Amino acid sequence: MIELDRLTKAFPQKDGSEVRAVDAVSLTVPRGEICVFLGPSGCGKTTTLKMINRLIEPTSGTVRIDGEDTIGIDGVALRRKIGYVIQQIGLFPNMTIEENIMVVPRMLGWNKKQCRERARELMSMVQLDPDRMLSRYPRELSGGQQQRIGVIRALAADAPVLLMDEPFGAVDPINRESIQNEFLQMQRQLGKTVIMVSHDIDEAIKLADKIAVFRGGKLVQFDHPDALLAQPADEFVQAFVGHDNTLKRLLLVNAGDAATMPPSCDPDMALSDALGVMDDADVRHLPVVDDAQRTLGYVTRRDARAGNGRCSDVVREFPATATADEHLRILLSRMYQHNTSWLPVVDADGAYLGEVTQDSIAGYLSSGRSRGSAPANQRQQEEALRAAA
Repeated sequence: MIELDRLTKAFPQKDGSEVRAVDAVSLTVPRGEICVFLGPSGCGKTTTLKMINRLIEPTSGTVRIDGEDTIGIDGVALRRKIGYVIQQIGLFPNMTIEENIMVVPRMLGWNKKQCRERARELMSMVQLDPDRMLSRYPRELSGGQQQRIGVIRALAADAPVLLMDEPFGAVDPINRESIQNEFLQMQRQLGKTVIMVSHDIDEAIKLADKIAVFRGGKLVQFDHPDALLAQPADEFVQAFVGHDNTLKRLLLVNAGDAATMPPSCDPDMALSDALGVMDDADVRHLPVVDDAQRTLGYVTRRDARAGNGRCSDVVREFPATATADEHLRILLSRMYQHNTSWLPVVDADGAYLGEVTQDSIAGYLSSGRSRGSAPANQRQQEEALRAAA
């Protein structure tokens, strides 16, 4: 949806030299994904963002939106098709909240009924009561409420692309987390293609499908958040993401990624046979699974050794379970809550998908694997192509 090809911005100096604020940046953001530009102040991320909607004209390189080169489009017309949110919000103080939200739609010729319906729809998405809020003025709202209005104003004209320059940076931590959650919920419903500038690694990890790390105007690494944390490109990226990067990954890796498939037994298996299976696999329990692969519970080694009947005679209920899409931080919390070192992973119908243990979590995090990372041979091919170019 958004393609940057060797995008460059150079600023001339008094001595005739030039400074490259952005130096040959190339990346692609697929339709419906969120990309976060991350890096320290002065690294070129905001300049890159502003070149996309041509608030700053590029020195060289290309920006394509939905395959169309934006250099050939009138800048004002282009910006009407792109939502834009900044940290300073920029609400018009002499306009009501409804009038602020509908600035661009009215410029595009929407009628009053369309505008009002759209404003009410968007207000509901950010947990603001349209009946009470739409007729108010910005000065009557809190900072967090004003920031929410700034976000939905950028969405009002239903533009497919949304650019955001540190949109939550001026909001207090409690409101920031709430607004981030509301934004993700809106994104799931609306499916916009979003590029956001941030200096906050935790915000980037939470929101991004891909993270672009900038340093000195250059793109240092462009990766899925988990791949970025698991395999920082260099010491700068490692320092920027923090040396607790493995702990940060707990929010990104799901149970389905770290699950293993140990042996299981059916309810009619003899306990002596179940004990033999546990001995062979060197495990202390066996999940009991019926013909439809639904979990019925588990059998312990102690119960199998002490009994002479079948697994169904001594089956125990799981103290807790996990679903494949729950992240590892939730699972570890649940393990500690129930004083267990493992959790079975089940789907909505109770089908057994494997188990997550403290060992399997540690094994996954230390294995070099990551979510969203390309296989090694694919990465080598991509690097060879870049070097050849």
